[in-house]
Amino acid sequence: MTEHIDFPSRPPSAEAVDDRVTPFHVDGLDVRGRVVRLGATLDAVLAHHDYPSVVKRLLGEAVALTVLLGSTLKISGRFILQTRTDGPVDLLVVDFTAPQDVRAYARFDAERLAALQAAGLGMDSGALLGHGHLAMTIDQGLSVNRYQGVVALEGAGLEAAAHQYFTQSEQIPTRVRLAVAEEMRPGGAASSWRAGGLMVQFLPTEGGRLRPVDLHPGDAPEGTELPERDDDDAWMEAQSLVATLEDIELVDSDLSSERLLYRLFHERGVRVFDAEDVVAKCSCSQERVKNVLASFSHEERESLVEDGRITVTCEFCGRNYGFTAEEVVGPDETGEAAAGN
Repeated sequence: MTEHIDFPSRPPSAEAVDDRVTPFHVDGLDVRGRVVRLGATLDAVLAHHDYPSVVKRLLGEAVALTVLLGSTLKISGRFILQTRTDGPVDLLVVDFTAPQDVRAYARFDAERLAALQAAGLGMDSGALLGHGHLAMTIDQGLSVNRYQGVVALEGAGLEAAAHQYFTQSEQIPTRVRLAVAEEMRPGGAASSWRAGGLMVQFLPTEGGRLRPVDLHPGDAPEGTELPERDDDDAWMEAQSLVATLEDIELVDSDLSSERLLYRLFHERGVRVFDAEDVVAKCSCSQERVKNVLASFSHEERESLVEDGRITVTCEFCGRNYGFTAEEVVGPDETGEAAAGN
């Protein structure tokens, strides 16, 4: 028999605070989840590069998704989301270092991007990404093996990829909603960017209610259909409620995360937990860059020397790091031998 616990209740806070992740439970639906709202942090991440608006929007989605997933880490470590595709935006990398630091980078082909926009598809995240794969990596340091899940990107967006990842790698019923918006300022002032995300997962206490999804065997004859499976009633209700969520609610600067959750789940009773801050911060440093260079072969390091120096630019934050050739390549081997004679 499950023990009943009465939790203290209060009205949802009306204070809307950006750059935070709010964990929550909906006990009546056996659902847990997180909601993230990003403002100044997203602006700071995007400010390091002169991205077109459509790339900023796509990268904003990737940042929101990464924060949702990375903030679930209960120990120190990194959560890395990376896409490699054949689309106009062929590379996205978002690096979340627990408990709160995030940085991100996108690579794109300006000519292909312009052609896509001319065809009226410039706002479609699936078209921007194209086909390829999305990898999600958990790195807990040298003493623990990395965990990586990889899913195919087949012309759909990041929400669809996240659903496929949880079906394939975690087998936890999950729904994700992501939204990004550009906030225009009066008087010609520079615009700002906002992002929001919601993730819900079905985790019933009764194991029999959480049945793994039947994955397609891959080698079955064409036209083979998998047996249909009815979802749990509670999970169907949770999905229906999430489906009512509109993009504007996720990015509304006047709507608090608690009031958003109350709108969705108040009839079932939603519990919120302490919010967690998110900050834009790059982990690069002179020492880290030097260590990376040290991992290259002697010939590779020599090829980087220009006018007696090596300059490295961090792709995430744009900071430049300079080294003398001797610091990185070392003294000329012939000179060392001559000095020793």
